[in-house]
Amino acid sequence: MTKIDGAAAPMRMVETGSAAAAQSARAGATRSAPVAATPEADSLRLTGEATGLQTLARDLGAAPAGIDMDRVNAVRASIADGSYRIDSQAIANRMLDLERALS
Repeated sequence: MTKIDGAAAPMRMVETGSAAAAQSARAGATRSAPVAATPEADSLRLTGEATGLQTLARDLGAAPAGIDMDRVNAVRASIADGSYRIDSQAIANRMLDLERALS
């Protein structure tokens, strides 16, 4: 039978020095050791739209640029000399056509 007399319980000694370091190493606390990779459990499945975009990006990257440099230089020259005119109605119509196509 234990007598309760209000005295504190005896204190336990804490390991210090090399004994604590050995305990820490056993617990995996060393940071210099390499960590093993976890096995792959996640998977990724692309939607049809994502697959199509991926294919388009691959095709655009592999295909020649298809840029008409003569046309680009003509537009640059007309912008530089101030003769380039912007047809705001044509731009608005094309934007509306694109909006209708996406809807």
